[in-house]
Amino acid sequence: MLTGKQKRFLRGMGHDLKPVVLIGKGELTESVLRETDSALAHHELIKVKLLESSLSDRREAAEQMALTLNAEIAQILGRTILLYRKAEQPKIDLP
Repeated sequence: MLTGKQKRFLRGMGHDLKPVVLIGKGELTESVLRETDSALAHHELIKVKLLESSLSDRREAAEQMALTLNAEIAQILGRTILLYRKAEQPKIDLP
């Protein structure tokens, strides 16, 4: 579980990131979850964008992704979700 200070730190780092995963009208499929999992394994901190064509609720989608992928939600802003999962060899040093 991330503390408030850690979430603020991650939000600052995620500000300049571009969305790595885009979710459209196909919603949260196995392939989207696999891609998100591999992106988290590689980057630790990623942005996920829900496109306008997506019918998913942003909070439900974020919670489902975090639960399925064992990740933490650092931020939900508009239709953008910032996800964090600590890697085996962490690149990000949390406060």
